[in-house]
Amino acid sequence: MTKKLKVLHLVAGELNGGAARGAYWLHQAQRAAGIDSVLMTSSRSDLGDSSVISLAKSSWQKLKFMLLPRLGGLLKGLYKNRKNIIFNTGFEGVDFTKHPAYVAADIVHLHWINGLVSMQTLSKIDKPIVWTMRDMWPLTGGCHYAMDCEQYRTGCGKCPQLGSQFKHDLSRLVVSHKRRCLNKRMRLIGISEWLSSCARDSFVFSGFKIDTIANNIDTNQFFPVNRTNAREILGLPSNKKIVLVGAANITDFYKGYDLFIESTKSLDSSDIHIVIFGNTNTQALELERLGAQHTSLGYLADTISLRLAYSAADVFVAPSRMEAFGKTLVESMACGTPVVCFDATGPKDIVTHQMTGYKAKPFDPADLAAGIRWVVEQPQDEFDRLCRQARQRAADVFGSHVAADQYKKLYLELLDESENRGQLDSAFRISGAAS
Repeated sequence: MTKKLKVLHLVAGELNGGAARGAYWLHQAQRAAGIDSVLMTSSRSDLGDSSVISLAKSSWQKLKFMLLPRLGGLLKGLYKNRKNIIFNTGFEGVDFTKHPAYVAADIVHLHWINGLVSMQTLSKIDKPIVWTMRDMWPLTGGCHYAMDCEQYRTGCGKCPQLGSQFKHDLSRLVVSHKRRCLNKRMRLIGISEWLSSCARDSFVFSGFKIDTIANNIDTNQFFPVNRTNAREILGLPSNKKIVLVGAANITDFYKGYDLFIESTKSLDSSDIHIVIFGNTNTQALELERLGAQHTSLGYLADTISLRLAYSAADVFVAPSRMEAFGKTLVESMACGTPVVCFDATGPKDIVTHQMTGYKAKPFDPADLAAGIRWVVEQPQDEFDRLCRQARQRAADVFGSHVAADQYKKLYLELLDESENRGQLDSAFRISGAAS
């Protein structure tokens, strides 16, 4: 009997979060495909799954993972003019290399690792490594999205997010530390071609092999629900075009919610109803500035609620300025709801223009509004075609089973390379002894 391929996934954060959920779905799909996959996490919940190892089960472990980010952020606190944006140094984490799951693994697969795996621990891994980059953090000096700054190309310094005026600041220290700790045989994977391109241009990953494997969703969990039924359950109007917008933290600057607000001024307010979901307060949503009637669903933590929200809508709008991928776009498409986004960064590879939605000119609110109108004004037969094509593309291109197959091929390639290097090293040792 052929030995099963053993993979250890590492992902930080609660498993209902965006990056962690993508990693978990991939892990599940790999197990279904016959890979002996184990997922190690700092999530307090293992979802009742015996193949998930939570390192935050006990009270002490939970406290440790609460304190680690604060310890890692002490140096950041020296910068009084820093922006209120997530920034991680990579100095903090736990050493998992003595854990039986690591010892047994053939491949170590990293995902979003902040607070779970320190860069110093990364340097101790002596197995083939795959690192799926789920935002820009692996290639920067601490920020998760560089926005207009391109200093990640040259090694960072004078970090605008830290409010720093010095070349040799914390961001430059972080970049140098990352570069020193990286295993040169590590394989980097971007979840979009845009992110892979950024990594290829970066100082941190100069000389590394970088490929793209699209982020994935479980299309068995995201599927179309009857639109009338979904609206009835959510208490939404049946006689309006529903325009949906949302994200885990919808008012984060890079999510472009302000651009969406601006776009609503160009819409026919008598015909549409805006629905918002996300983790924020009502005041931050600036509901009075929306150009139409609206409903806020709040933070939707479970798949069922998200599925209903996507299915109730006529169109989902993703106005992000910068996005590594755009998981909400694919979730919406999987539920048969067309998407309007900007033709930029990760989302540009998800939506097929005027076939599964509309790609507006970056970052033009007027064209975003034109895209919304284009979708909701389609004749019924054309709109139904858009919905079918959206669902089909989500399943065929972004389903978890697709990513699982792509990663399996990569794992086997890395193991072959590792075995060949081992044989070569052995031959050199024998040759050296003979001489």
